[in-house]
Parts: sequence; C-alpha cells; structure tokens
Amino acid sequence: MSDEVQKVIEEPKVVQSIEQLEDDVITALRTVFDPEIPVNIFDLGLIYQIDINEDRRVKVSMTLTAPGCPVAQTFPQTVEEAISSVSGVNAAVVELVWEPPWDKDRMSDAAKLQLGML
Repeated sequence: MSDEVQKVIEEPKVVQSIEQLEDDVITALRTVFDPEIPVNIFDLGLIYQIDINEDRRVKVSMTLTAPGCPVAQTFPQTVEEAISSVSGVNAAVVELVWEPPWDKDRMSDAAKLQLGML
C-alpha cells in the first residue's frame, strides 16, 4: 500500500470511569502546593469534597489553613486550572468553605512526616 493511500485507523477513544477520573483529579491536586506550607493541598487536608457528575463536571469544596490567608481570592482559580487540565474533565468549580475549620488532624501521614510532625 502506498503512503498516499494508506489509511489511518484511529484508536477508539476510551473514556475513563468516574473513579479513574477522580484518581486523576487527585493526582492533579497533588501538584498544587500551599503557598505557605511546602505540602500539596490534597495531603495537607485542604480538599474537603470532590464531586464528579456524569457530564464529568468536577466540583471541589476546599478550605485554606487560615481565613486570613493572603491568597484566598486567587488560590481557588489556581486549583480550578489544575483540575481543568485533567483529560476527561469538562468543567471545574472550586468552592472555598470555612466550615469545618482546617486543623492539623486533616493532614495525611505523609504530610505530617514531611513536616516533621511524626
């Protein structure tokens, strides 16, 4: 078969499950670091909830370490951009919440170890 006649066969697009998409979103969240503490926001315990609907729209409820955090106005947009970059995500919304207040108990053991708290 000549090159000009060669037919390109595309692989069928595989749509990951909602569970796999959630894992991919968590991976993306782990690339975003708190501006004041050198730990990613997921392991720091700032992510309270991740909801993904059938349309692959992601809604994340998160907090900050303190209400007076200087990045409170801009940081949710940074998180939205990280989520939106995940293949398969059709839209992302980040809601900043203050209840319950964040405390160190929300941190993963890996984060505590990284900060010398274990």
